[in-house]
Amino acid sequence: MVRLMSLNAPQIIEALAGLVGPGAVIGDPARMGAFLNEPRKRFHQSAAAVVQPGSVEEVQAVARWANGNGVKLIPQGGNTGLVGAQVPLYGTEIIVSLTRLNRVRSVNADAGNMTVEAGLTLEEAHRAAEAEGAMLPLWIASQGSARIGGVLSSNAGGIQVLAYGNARDLCLGVEAVLADGRLYRGLNALKKDNTGYDLKDLLVGAEGTLGIITAATLKLFPLPEAHETAFISLASPTQALELFYRLRQRAGSQLTAFELMPRFGIDLQLKHGMIARDPSAGPSPWYALAEISVPRGGGHGVLQAGLEAALADGTITDAVIAESLDDRNLMWATREQMSDVQSREGASIKHDVSVPIAAVPQLIAEGSAAVERLVSGIRPCPFGHLGDGNIHFNLSQPVGVDGKAFMAGAEPVHEAIYEIVTRLGGSISAEHGIGQLKTELLKSHKDPVALEMMRAIKQALDPNGTLNPGKVLG
Repeated sequence: MVRLMSLNAPQIIEALAGLVGPGAVIGDPARMGAFLNEPRKRFHQSAAAVVQPGSVEEVQAVARWANGNGVKLIPQGGNTGLVGAQVPLYGTEIIVSLTRLNRVRSVNADAGNMTVEAGLTLEEAHRAAEAEGAMLPLWIASQGSARIGGVLSSNAGGIQVLAYGNARDLCLGVEAVLADGRLYRGLNALKKDNTGYDLKDLLVGAEGTLGIITAATLKLFPLPEAHETAFISLASPTQALELFYRLRQRAGSQLTAFELMPRFGIDLQLKHGMIARDPSAGPSPWYALAEISVPRGGGHGVLQAGLEAALADGTITDAVIAESLDDRNLMWATREQMSDVQSREGASIKHDVSVPIAAVPQLIAEGSAAVERLVSGIRPCPFGHLGDGNIHFNLSQPVGVDGKAFMAGAEPVHEAIYEIVTRLGGSISAEHGIGQLKTELLKSHKDPVALEMMRAIKQALDPNGTLNPGKVLG
């Protein structure tokens, strides 16, 4: 177990106040709720304190002091993570909230980049880019509260990975405070830099275990002229995959999203009043939500032509094309609420996994059959980013079954899904990370040599274990 050395809580708070000012330190547990209560409510530890540095220099000072005094730090952005990387594991750590580092340092739409601080929300970054006629194409459901530092530390994915890549792909450079307080000045706007190890890529996705990201330079793209969006009825994931291949051939990189959903998830949203109306043409076992971003200067009608061809040869059974912004918003709300609505229905066993795109139908078929053999009446709700192979394989409790009893039997269900994912050459964590939720799972599924390399990197950059102890590597 990781413990503080000899400092008690009042001493810690006094020391932090001397570094950042008393107004930037929270020591009262009653005021820490917003920093401790993570979205899934799975982790319930307190913290020694919450500190909110107002500058990079203050982050350095906090790290330098903590590293020298055996105090452990947890970097935190918007506290939206789903695997517990951003909240305490032991109850003795200090949360370093980056919310006050929220400046837009620069935007250069013509050159295609912006530099922003870690505490800026993703939505604020979107607005800053759009004000200059550009687009930051990273869209996630929690973008109103998720902050750039956390988005990068978790290597967030989202709905446009298909065309633009995940957070790592959209990051040109980072600035980060290391465990001993040194500052890594890796901000740049270079698309080519072949000068050794890519340290930026090492810090992005490290979940705050190797450094505290304080700023980043991100890629920008031209704003599209319009979006063509459709909610498409299909018989099975196999037909969805065939449609994806066809649309990608027609549209290329203009196909910016392709999402898969079962009818079950839509029925739940209608039942619980989360959508005002059904966005589809009618009942169907499966649906795809496809979107094409039309560049300035033309290219309209590509989606409709592709769907007409698919309807003619039986690949799809029906489709609704958005005719207004309200239509488009409804379609996307239906997709983005697919996970949340399961909480309203009851207990849900969840998996964030990925497999090669061609194996998605096999994952869904084999996974659904496996869990149905284990739990009679279980209700599978696999959905997600078919275009990049990332499926959220969620499973709702059987009707009439006690939720706690259902969750108590989750382990065999997890094992069944992860066995199939591993056999298909997939990943046990596609976009949510490892945090404290999946550390044991990582040890049992990651290549042993890869784990050794990761431990060596952690030891080299953080020999005292100051940053985010117990996370990722355990």
